[in-house]
Amino acid sequence: MLTYSFENIGKQSIYEYLYKCIKQDIIEGKLVAGERLPSKRTLAVNLGISTITVENSYGQLMSEGYIYSLPKKGYYVSDLSGVTKIKPVKYEIPRKKENDEPKYDMDLSSNRTDPDSFPFATWAKLMRRVITDKQEDLMKISPSEGTWELRAAIAMHLASFRDMQVEPEQIIIGAGTEYMYGMLIQLLGRDKTYCVEDPGYSKIARIYSSNNVKYCYAGMDKEGICPDKIRECDADIVHISPTHHFPTGITMPVSRRFELLAWANEKDDRYIIEDDYDSEFRMTGKTIPTMKSIDIGEKVIYMNTFSRTLTPTIRISYMVLPPHLAAVYRERLSFYSCTVSNFEQYTLAEFIQDGYFEKHLNRMRLFYSRQREAVLSVLKSGSCKCVGRVREADSGLHFILELNTKLSDDAVKKQLDSCGIHINALSEYYHDKANSISHQFVISYSNLKIDKFKDAIKKISKL
Repeated sequence: MLTYSFENIGKQSIYEYLYKCIKQDIIEGKLVAGERLPSKRTLAVNLGISTITVENSYGQLMSEGYIYSLPKKGYYVSDLSGVTKIKPVKYEIPRKKENDEPKYDMDLSSNRTDPDSFPFATWAKLMRRVITDKQEDLMKISPSEGTWELRAAIAMHLASFRDMQVEPEQIIIGAGTEYMYGMLIQLLGRDKTYCVEDPGYSKIARIYSSNNVKYCYAGMDKEGICPDKIRECDADIVHISPTHHFPTGITMPVSRRFELLAWANEKDDRYIIEDDYDSEFRMTGKTIPTMKSIDIGEKVIYMNTFSRTLTPTIRISYMVLPPHLAAVYRERLSFYSCTVSNFEQYTLAEFIQDGYFEKHLNRMRLFYSRQREAVLSVLKSGSCKCVGRVREADSGLHFILELNTKLSDDAVKKQLDSCGIHINALSEYYHDKANSISHQFVISYSNLKIDKFKDAIKKISKL
Protein backbone atom coordinates (compact mmCIF):
# COMPACT_ATOMS: atom_id res chain seq x y z
CA MET A 1 0.00 0.00 0.00
CA LEU A 2 1.27 3.47 -0.88
CA THR A 3 1.99 5.55 2.21
CA TYR A 4 2.94 9.22 2.21
CA SER A 5 3.14 11.90 4.90
CA PHE A 6 1.34 15.20 4.35
CA GLU A 7 2.80 17.04 7.33
CA ASN A 8 5.34 19.27 5.56
CA ILE A 9 3.90 19.91 2.11
CA GLY A 10 4.11 23.68 2.32
CA LYS A 11 1.68 25.74 0.28
CA GLN A 12 1.03 23.15 -2.42
CA SER A 13 -2.28 21.31 -2.48
CA ILE A 14 -2.61 17.73 -1.19
CA TYR A 15 -3.56 16.39 -4.62
CA GLU A 16 -0.49 18.01 -6.20
CA TYR A 17 1.79 16.61 -3.50
CA LEU A 18 0.33 13.10 -3.87
CA TYR A 19 0.69 13.31 -7.67
CA LYS A 20 4.38 14.26 -7.31
CA CYS A 21 5.06 11.46 -4.82
CA ILE A 22 3.57 8.75 -7.04
CA LYS A 23 5.28 10.21 -10.09
CA GLN A 24 8.65 10.16 -8.34
CA ASP A 25 8.16 6.52 -7.27
CA ILE A 26 7.42 5.57 -10.88
CA ILE A 27 10.49 7.43 -12.20
CA GLU A 28 12.75 5.85 -9.57
CA GLY A 29 11.39 2.36 -10.32
CA LYS A 30 9.73 1.82 -6.93
CA LEU A 31 6.52 1.29 -8.87
CA VAL A 32 7.18 -0.97 -11.86
CA ALA A 33 5.45 -1.18 -15.22
CA GLY A 34 2.13 -3.02 -15.08
CA GLU A 35 1.83 -2.79 -11.30
CA ARG A 36 -1.71 -2.20 -10.14
CA LEU A 37 -2.26 0.90 -8.03
CA PRO A 38 -4.69 0.96 -5.07
CA SER A 39 -8.24 1.96 -5.90
CA LYS A 40 -9.19 5.59 -5.29
CA ARG A 41 -11.33 4.72 -2.25
CA THR A 42 -8.73 2.35 -0.73
CA LEU A 43 -5.86 4.86 -1.10
CA ALA A 44 -8.02 7.69 0.24
CA VAL A 45 -8.90 5.70 3.38
CA ASN A 46 -5.27 4.64 3.89
CA LEU A 47 -3.93 8.21 3.60
CA GLY A 48 -6.82 9.85 5.42
CA ILE A 49 -7.74 12.13 2.51
CA SER A 50 -10.77 12.54 0.26
CA THR A 51 -11.51 10.31 -2.73
CA ILE A 52 -11.71 13.43 -4.95
CA THR A 53 -8.11 14.29 -4.02
CA VAL A 54 -6.87 10.85 -5.11
CA GLU A 55 -8.99 11.04 -8.26
CA ASN A 56 -7.39 14.39 -9.18
CA SER A 57 -3.90 12.99 -8.60
CA TYR A 58 -4.58 9.89 -10.70
CA GLY A 59 -6.14 12.08 -13.40
CA GLN A 60 -3.00 14.21 -13.65
CA LEU A 61 -0.76 11.13 -13.79
CA MET A 62 -2.93 9.66 -16.57
CA SER A 63 -2.87 12.88 -18.60
CA GLU A 64 0.93 12.84 -18.49
CA GLY A 65 1.15 9.14 -19.37
CA TYR A 66 2.60 7.79 -16.13
CA ILE A 67 -0.38 5.52 -15.45
CA TYR A 68 -3.31 4.13 -17.41
CA SER A 69 -6.70 2.67 -16.48
CA LEU A 70 -8.56 -0.44 -17.57
CA PRO A 71 -12.38 -0.48 -17.36
CA LYS A 72 -13.61 -2.20 -14.18
CA LYS A 73 -10.06 -3.27 -13.30
CA GLY A 74 -8.34 -0.16 -11.98
CA TYR A 75 -5.18 1.88 -12.51
CA TYR A 76 -1.80 0.52 -13.64
CA VAL A 77 1.74 1.89 -13.99
CA SER A 78 2.72 2.63 -17.60
CA ASP A 79 5.75 1.03 -19.24
CA LEU A 80 8.47 3.69 -19.28
CA SER A 81 11.32 1.32 -20.07
CA GLY A 82 11.82 2.94 -23.46
CA VAL A 83 12.71 6.21 -21.82
CA THR A 84 16.47 6.59 -21.42
CA LYS A 85 17.39 7.39 -17.87
CA ILE A 86 19.38 10.59 -17.86
CA LYS A 87 21.43 11.59 -14.90
CA PRO A 88 20.37 15.01 -13.67
CA VAL A 89 22.85 17.76 -14.42
CA LYS A 90 22.95 20.85 -12.30
CA TYR A 91 24.10 23.97 -14.05
CA GLU A 92 23.93 27.30 -12.39
CA ILE A 93 23.42 30.31 -14.61
CA PRO A 94 25.99 32.97 -13.73
CA ARG A 95 24.17 35.81 -12.09
CA LYS A 96 25.22 39.39 -12.34
CA LYS A 97 25.87 40.89 -8.97
CA GLU A 98 24.76 44.42 -8.38
CA ASN A 99 28.32 45.52 -7.78
CA ASP A 100 29.45 43.89 -11.05
CA GLU A 101 27.82 46.73 -12.99
CA PRO A 102 30.04 49.80 -12.82
CA LYS A 103 28.30 52.72 -11.17
CA TYR A 104 29.32 56.22 -12.16
CA ASP A 105 28.56 59.57 -10.66
CA MET A 106 28.54 60.93 -14.21
CA ASP A 107 28.18 59.22 -17.60
CA LEU A 108 29.22 61.69 -20.27
CA SER A 109 28.48 59.34 -23.18
CA SER A 110 25.04 58.04 -22.18
CA ASN A 111 22.36 58.56 -24.83
CA ARG A 112 19.46 58.25 -22.40
CA THR A 113 16.73 60.84 -22.60
CA ASP A 114 15.62 63.08 -19.76
CA PRO A 115 12.81 61.14 -17.98
CA ASP A 116 11.13 64.41 -16.94
CA SER A 117 10.63 65.30 -20.60
CA PHE A 118 8.28 62.44 -21.47
CA PRO A 119 4.66 63.66 -21.86
CA PHE A 120 3.18 61.27 -19.32
CA ALA A 121 -0.07 63.17 -18.78
CA THR A 122 -0.84 63.43 -22.51
CA TRP A 123 0.14 59.82 -23.16
CA ALA A 124 -2.07 58.59 -20.32
CA LYS A 125 -5.02 60.66 -21.60
CA LEU A 126 -4.66 59.26 -25.12
CA MET A 127 -4.21 55.72 -23.84
CA ARG A 128 -7.46 55.99 -21.87
CA ARG A 129 -9.24 57.33 -24.95
CA VAL A 130 -7.90 54.50 -27.10
CA ILE A 131 -8.99 51.88 -24.55
CA THR A 132 -12.47 53.44 -24.39
CA ASP A 133 -13.05 54.11 -28.09
CA LYS A 134 -11.13 51.31 -29.84
CA GLN A 135 -11.83 48.23 -27.77
CA GLU A 136 -12.78 46.13 -30.80
CA ASP A 137 -9.73 47.27 -32.80
CA LEU A 138 -7.43 46.62 -29.85
CA MET A 139 -8.48 42.98 -29.81
CA LYS A 140 -7.84 42.45 -33.52
CA ILE A 141 -4.50 41.05 -34.65
CA SER A 142 -2.40 43.82 -36.13
CA PRO A 143 -1.23 43.41 -39.75
CA SER A 144 2.40 42.39 -40.11
CA GLU A 145 3.28 45.90 -41.28
CA GLY A 146 1.56 47.55 -38.29
CA THR A 147 -1.83 49.21 -37.88
CA TRP A 148 -3.01 51.38 -40.75
CA GLU A 149 -3.64 54.31 -38.39
CA LEU A 150 -0.04 54.48 -37.19
CA ARG A 151 1.42 54.03 -40.65
CA ALA A 152 -0.83 56.80 -42.00
CA ALA A 153 0.17 59.08 -39.12
CA ILE A 154 3.88 58.46 -39.77
CA ALA A 155 3.42 59.11 -43.50
CA MET A 156 1.72 62.42 -42.64
CA HIS A 157 4.57 63.35 -40.27
CA LEU A 158 7.26 62.50 -42.84
CA ALA A 159 5.51 64.61 -45.48
CA SER A 160 5.26 67.70 -43.26
CA PHE A 161 8.55 67.40 -41.39
CA ARG A 162 10.97 65.58 -43.72
CA ASP A 163 9.44 66.46 -47.11
CA MET A 164 9.07 62.76 -47.92
CA GLN A 165 6.08 61.73 -50.01
CA VAL A 166 5.47 58.11 -49.06
CA GLU A 167 2.40 55.90 -48.84
CA PRO A 168 1.35 54.09 -45.64
CA GLU A 169 1.73 50.82 -47.58
CA GLN A 170 5.50 51.44 -47.74
CA ILE A 171 5.89 51.70 -43.96
CA ILE A 172 6.73 48.74 -41.69
CA ILE A 173 6.41 49.06 -37.89
CA GLY A 174 8.63 47.03 -35.56
CA ALA A 175 9.90 46.83 -31.99
CA GLY A 176 13.23 48.63 -32.31
CA THR A 177 15.69 49.13 -35.15
CA GLU A 178 17.62 45.99 -34.20
CA TYR A 179 14.54 43.92 -35.04
CA MET A 180 14.13 45.84 -38.29
CA TYR A 181 17.72 45.05 -39.33
CA GLY A 182 16.92 41.34 -39.00
CA MET A 183 13.81 41.75 -41.15
CA LEU A 184 15.84 43.58 -43.80
CA ILE A 185 18.34 40.73 -43.96
CA GLN A 186 15.49 38.32 -44.70
CA LEU A 187 14.01 40.74 -47.23
CA LEU A 188 17.20 41.60 -49.12
CA GLY A 189 18.88 38.21 -48.83
CA ARG A 190 21.55 36.44 -46.82
CA ASP A 191 23.68 36.08 -49.94
CA LYS A 192 24.38 39.83 -50.01
CA THR A 193 27.41 41.66 -48.59
CA TYR A 194 26.44 44.38 -46.13
CA CYS A 195 28.71 47.36 -45.62
CA VAL A 196 28.87 49.45 -42.43
CA GLU A 197 30.67 52.68 -41.61
CA ASP A 198 34.05 52.69 -39.88
CA PRO A 199 33.88 54.22 -37.32
CA GLY A 200 30.25 53.53 -36.57
CA TYR A 201 27.62 52.09 -34.26
CA SER A 202 29.16 48.73 -33.36
CA LYS A 203 25.86 46.95 -32.71
CA ILE A 204 24.96 47.04 -36.43
CA ALA A 205 27.93 44.86 -37.36
CA ARG A 206 27.17 42.53 -34.45
CA ILE A 207 23.61 42.06 -35.72
CA TYR A 208 24.87 41.17 -39.21
CA SER A 209 27.38 38.78 -37.65
CA SER A 210 24.73 37.06 -35.49
CA ASN A 211 22.59 36.59 -38.62
CA ASN A 212 25.50 34.86 -40.38
CA VAL A 213 25.65 37.26 -43.30
CA LYS A 214 28.79 38.62 -44.90
CA TYR A 215 29.60 42.19 -43.96
CA CYS A 216 32.50 44.58 -44.39
CA TYR A 217 33.68 47.97 -43.17
CA ALA A 218 34.24 51.09 -45.27
CA GLY A 219 36.33 53.97 -44.01
CA MET A 220 35.20 57.58 -43.88
CA ASP A 221 36.56 60.99 -44.75
CA LYS A 222 35.30 64.45 -43.78
CA GLU A 223 32.23 64.00 -46.07
CA GLY A 224 31.19 60.61 -44.76
CA ILE A 225 31.58 57.05 -45.99
CA CYS A 226 33.90 56.71 -49.01
CA PRO A 227 32.37 55.21 -52.19
CA ASP A 228 35.79 53.83 -53.20
CA LYS A 229 35.98 51.86 -49.96
CA ILE A 230 32.50 50.45 -50.62
CA ARG A 231 33.61 49.26 -54.04
CA GLU A 232 36.75 47.69 -52.61
CA CYS A 233 34.76 45.31 -50.44
CA ASP A 234 32.31 44.57 -53.26
CA ALA A 235 29.29 45.44 -51.11
CA ASP A 236 25.65 45.07 -52.17
CA ILE A 237 24.00 46.94 -49.30
CA VAL A 238 25.48 49.97 -47.54
CA HIS A 239 24.27 51.05 -44.09
CA ILE A 240 24.77 54.75 -43.33
CA SER A 241 23.57 57.64 -41.15
CA PRO A 242 24.15 60.62 -43.47
CA THR A 243 22.24 63.35 -41.62
CA HIS A 244 24.20 63.08 -38.37
CA HIS A 245 26.74 60.29 -38.28
CA PHE A 246 27.40 58.47 -35.05
CA PRO A 247 29.87 58.98 -33.49
CA THR A 248 31.75 61.56 -35.59
CA GLY A 249 28.77 63.90 -36.09
CA ILE A 250 29.54 64.32 -39.82
CA THR A 251 26.69 65.56 -42.03
CA MET A 252 27.08 64.12 -45.53
CA PRO A 253 26.97 66.81 -48.28
CA VAL A 254 24.61 66.41 -51.20
CA SER A 255 27.47 65.69 -53.63
CA ARG A 256 28.49 62.59 -51.66
CA ARG A 257 24.86 61.51 -51.39
CA PHE A 258 24.48 61.56 -55.16
CA GLU A 259 27.72 59.59 -55.48
CA LEU A 260 26.24 56.87 -53.31
CA LEU A 261 22.95 56.91 -55.20
CA ALA A 262 24.89 56.54 -58.46
CA TRP A 263 26.71 53.53 -56.97
CA ALA A 264 23.43 51.95 -55.90
CA ASN A 265 21.88 52.44 -59.35
CA GLU A 266 24.69 50.58 -61.09
CA LYS A 267 23.13 47.21 -60.18
CA ASP A 268 19.55 46.09 -59.55
CA ASP A 269 20.26 44.41 -56.20
CA ARG A 270 22.14 47.30 -54.58
CA TYR A 271 20.45 49.31 -51.84
CA ILE A 272 21.22 52.01 -49.27
CA ILE A 273 19.88 51.75 -45.71
CA GLU A 274 19.50 55.31 -44.41
CA ASP A 275 19.40 55.42 -40.61
CA ASP A 276 17.92 58.81 -39.68
CA TYR A 277 18.05 58.15 -35.92
CA ASP A 278 18.15 61.73 -34.53
CA SER A 279 17.40 63.98 -37.50
CA GLU A 280 14.63 65.78 -35.58
CA PHE A 281 17.18 67.59 -33.44
CA ARG A 282 18.97 69.98 -35.72
CA MET A 283 19.54 73.05 -33.55
CA THR A 284 20.11 75.71 -36.23
CA GLY A 285 18.57 76.13 -39.66
CA LYS A 286 16.25 73.79 -41.49
CA THR A 287 16.54 70.04 -41.17
CA ILE A 288 18.77 68.33 -43.72
CA PRO A 289 16.75 66.58 -46.49
CA THR A 290 16.89 62.79 -46.42
CA MET A 291 18.50 60.67 -49.10
CA LYS A 292 15.11 59.04 -49.48
CA SER A 293 13.64 62.38 -50.61
CA ILE A 294 16.12 62.67 -53.53
CA ASP A 295 16.05 58.99 -54.49
CA ILE A 296 14.32 58.51 -57.84
CA GLY A 297 15.63 55.00 -58.45
CA GLU A 298 13.92 53.29 -55.48
CA LYS A 299 17.27 52.45 -53.91
CA VAL A 300 16.96 53.94 -50.41
CA ILE A 301 15.42 52.17 -47.43
CA TYR A 302 14.65 54.80 -44.79
CA MET A 303 14.76 53.89 -41.08
CA ASN A 304 13.85 55.90 -38.00
CA THR A 305 12.85 55.38 -34.40
CA PHE A 306 10.88 57.07 -31.62
CA SER A 307 13.60 56.13 -29.13
CA ARG A 308 15.31 59.52 -29.36
CA THR A 309 12.22 61.69 -29.69
CA LEU A 310 10.14 60.01 -26.96
CA THR A 311 12.05 57.38 -24.96
CA PRO A 312 14.23 54.32 -25.74
CA THR A 313 11.87 52.15 -23.69
CA ILE A 314 8.94 52.69 -26.06
CA ARG A 315 10.59 50.31 -28.56
CA ILE A 316 8.78 51.54 -31.68
CA SER A 317 10.72 51.96 -34.91
CA TYR A 318 9.77 51.98 -38.56
CA MET A 319 11.23 51.66 -42.03
CA VAL A 320 10.03 53.01 -45.35
CA LEU A 321 10.57 50.57 -48.21
CA PRO A 322 10.65 51.42 -51.91
CA PRO A 323 7.31 50.38 -53.47
CA HIS A 324 8.70 47.28 -55.19
CA LEU A 325 10.35 46.07 -51.94
CA ALA A 326 7.13 46.73 -50.03
CA ALA A 327 5.38 44.37 -52.45
CA VAL A 328 8.09 41.74 -51.91
CA TYR A 329 7.70 42.15 -48.14
CA ARG A 330 3.96 41.50 -48.32
CA GLU A 331 4.55 38.45 -50.50
CA ARG A 332 7.35 36.85 -48.47
CA LEU A 333 7.27 38.15 -44.90
CA SER A 334 3.71 39.20 -44.12
CA PHE A 335 3.21 35.95 -42.17
CA TYR A 336 5.19 37.55 -39.31
CA SER A 337 3.17 39.15 -36.53
CA CYS A 338 3.78 42.80 -35.78
CA THR A 339 6.01 43.04 -32.71
CA VAL A 340 4.43 46.23 -31.31
CA SER A 341 1.30 46.07 -29.15
CA ASN A 342 -1.91 47.51 -30.61
CA PHE A 343 -2.31 49.60 -27.46
CA GLU A 344 0.96 51.47 -28.13
CA GLN A 345 0.36 51.68 -31.89
CA TYR A 346 -3.06 53.33 -31.61
CA THR A 347 -1.89 55.64 -28.82
CA LEU A 348 1.14 56.79 -30.81
CA ALA A 349 -1.03 57.27 -33.91
CA GLU A 350 -3.33 59.65 -32.01
CA PHE A 351 -0.31 61.34 -30.42
CA ILE A 352 0.92 62.20 -33.92
CA GLN A 353 -2.44 62.92 -35.56
CA ASP A 354 -3.62 65.29 -32.81
CA GLY A 355 -0.48 67.40 -33.09
CA TYR A 356 1.01 66.39 -29.76
CA PHE A 357 4.12 64.91 -31.36
CA GLU A 358 4.93 68.14 -33.19
CA LYS A 359 4.46 70.13 -29.98
CA HIS A 360 6.64 67.65 -28.11
CA LEU A 361 9.39 67.94 -30.75
CA ASN A 362 9.32 71.73 -30.57
CA ARG A 363 9.53 71.59 -26.78
CA MET A 364 12.39 69.10 -26.88
CA ARG A 365 14.33 71.13 -29.48
CA LEU A 366 14.12 74.13 -27.17
CA PHE A 367 15.13 72.01 -24.18
CA TYR A 368 18.09 70.41 -25.98
CA SER A 369 19.15 73.73 -27.50
CA ARG A 370 19.37 75.24 -24.02
CA GLN A 371 21.07 72.10 -22.74
CA ARG A 372 23.63 72.29 -25.53
CA GLU A 373 24.34 75.96 -24.89
CA ALA A 374 24.76 75.28 -21.17
CA VAL A 375 27.21 72.44 -21.87
CA LEU A 376 29.21 74.53 -24.34
CA SER A 377 29.22 77.44 -21.90
CA VAL A 378 30.88 75.22 -19.30
CA LEU A 379 33.54 74.19 -21.80
CA LYS A 380 34.20 77.82 -22.76
CA SER A 381 34.48 79.07 -19.19
CA GLY A 382 37.82 80.37 -17.96
CA SER A 383 38.71 77.37 -15.82
CA CYS A 384 37.78 74.78 -18.44
CA LYS A 385 38.48 76.23 -21.89
CA CYS A 386 42.02 74.87 -21.83
CA VAL A 387 40.65 71.31 -21.66
CA GLY A 388 40.20 71.00 -25.42
CA ARG A 389 38.06 72.00 -28.36
CA VAL A 390 34.58 70.98 -29.40
CA ARG A 391 33.73 69.46 -32.77
CA GLU A 392 30.01 69.61 -33.56
CA ALA A 393 27.62 69.94 -36.51
CA ASP A 394 24.75 71.89 -34.87
CA SER A 395 22.62 68.78 -34.92
CA GLY A 396 21.95 65.62 -32.95
CA LEU A 397 22.40 65.12 -29.24
CA HIS A 398 26.13 64.52 -29.02
CA PHE A 399 29.41 66.12 -30.08
CA ILE A 400 33.12 65.33 -29.99
CA LEU A 401 35.44 66.81 -27.36
CA GLU A 402 39.09 66.78 -28.42
CA LEU A 403 41.20 66.85 -25.27
CA ASN A 404 44.53 68.60 -24.89
CA THR A 405 46.46 65.66 -23.48
CA LYS A 406 49.37 63.35 -24.19
CA LEU A 407 47.71 60.51 -22.32
CA SER A 408 46.34 57.57 -24.28
CA ASP A 409 42.59 57.13 -24.56
CA ASP A 410 42.74 54.10 -22.26
CA ALA A 411 44.70 56.08 -19.66
CA VAL A 412 42.16 58.91 -19.76
CA LYS A 413 39.25 56.46 -19.36
CA LYS A 414 40.90 54.62 -16.46
CA GLN A 415 41.73 57.80 -14.58
CA LEU A 416 38.21 59.14 -15.07
CA ASP A 417 36.73 55.78 -14.02
CA SER A 418 38.56 56.11 -10.73
CA CYS A 419 36.88 59.50 -10.31
CA GLY A 420 33.41 58.05 -10.99
CA ILE A 421 33.21 59.46 -14.53
CA HIS A 422 32.48 57.38 -17.63
CA ILE A 423 33.27 58.56 -21.14
CA ASN A 424 33.62 56.81 -24.52
CA ALA A 425 36.59 57.52 -26.77
CA LEU A 426 36.04 57.98 -30.50
CA SER A 427 38.74 55.36 -31.09
CA GLU A 428 36.50 52.70 -29.50
CA TYR A 429 34.12 52.89 -32.46
CA TYR A 430 36.76 52.03 -35.07
CA HIS A 431 37.08 48.55 -36.51
CA ASP A 432 40.38 49.45 -38.14
CA LYS A 433 42.32 50.60 -35.09
CA ALA A 434 45.27 51.65 -37.26
CA ASN A 435 43.20 54.52 -38.65
CA SER A 436 41.54 55.49 -35.38
CA ILE A 437 41.82 59.02 -34.03
CA SER A 438 43.07 59.53 -30.48
CA HIS A 439 42.27 62.11 -27.80
CA GLN A 440 38.70 62.60 -29.00
CA PHE A 441 35.72 61.66 -26.83
CA VAL A 442 31.96 61.44 -27.29
CA ILE A 443 29.86 63.82 -25.18
CA SER A 444 26.11 63.07 -25.17
CA TYR A 445 24.15 65.86 -23.53
CA SER A 446 20.57 64.57 -23.74
CA ASN A 447 20.48 63.76 -20.04
CA LEU A 448 23.45 65.65 -18.58
CA LYS A 449 23.05 67.45 -15.29
CA ILE A 450 24.93 70.73 -15.69
CA ASP A 451 26.15 70.98 -12.09
CA LYS A 452 27.60 67.48 -12.26
CA PHE A 453 29.01 68.23 -15.72
CA LYS A 454 30.91 71.22 -14.30
CA ASP A 455 32.48 68.99 -11.66
CA ALA A 456 33.34 66.37 -14.27
CA ILE A 457 35.06 68.91 -16.53
CA LYS A 458 37.11 70.22 -13.58
CA LYS A 459 38.31 66.66 -12.96
CA ILE A 460 39.08 66.21 -16.65
CA SER A 461 41.07 69.45 -16.69
CA LYS A 462 43.38 68.04 -14.01
CA LEU A 463 44.50 65.37 -16.50
